[in-house]
Amino acid sequence: MTASLKIGVFGGTFNPIHYGHLRAAEETREILGLDKVFFIPSGNPPLKSDDLADALRRYKMVRLAVVKNRSFDVLDVECVKPGKSYTVDTLEALLEQHRGAELSFMLGIDAFLDIPNWWRPEKLVSMVNFAVISRPGRTFDELASSPYIKKGTSFTVPGRAGQEFLTAGLTSGKKAELVRTTAVDVSSSDIRRRIKAGLSIKYLLPEDVESFIISHRLYSPVQ
Repeated sequence: MTASLKIGVFGGTFNPIHYGHLRAAEETREILGLDKVFFIPSGNPPLKSDDLADALRRYKMVRLAVVKNRSFDVLDVECVKPGKSYTVDTLEALLEQHRGAELSFMLGIDAFLDIPNWWRPEKLVSMVNFAVISRPGRTFDELASSPYIKKGTSFTVPGRAGQEFLTAGLTSGKKAELVRTTAVDVSSSDIRRRIKAGLSIKYLLPEDVESFIISHRLYSPVQ
């Protein structure tokens, strides 16, 4: 029997995408044996903040960032959708489109802990598995406070550096694979801050993304 396709689903604002996102996705793909990683930039929220680039431009930046990696792809499913997009709806559509595939929703420790505040969280954690990625300044022990992680789970991640993960059971019957990746302490908010201050963002993100930001005057004081 042919093994089912393993797909990672990596959502976010990607405002802008940077090497922290890309390295975490690549290491998670390698560690968990994912066949593909779908990057899904979020759409335009009803109350858009001043420093959130338009959804189409964020989509284009992600496309520029991932185009050379055959294991990566970017989907515009949330960018083109009118109104507010919910992760539950996006995953439901992907499960329908990729029947038989094993989907893992990729997110950081902080985002996983925030799931109780998301739309229809109980359904969300029952739909797919999760790949919970380490974040600078956060520890897997914090996940003990999640109502969706089975009680008594040990959060000591074994293995060699850069290739470490453990599987935690979820109360829904699905699983969360906790993945320790190389700490790349880069943030989108810091990149936007540097742009506003007129500072260099070179080597924090791909050159093509940097060029796109400059040519479209994104995140600059004068838009």
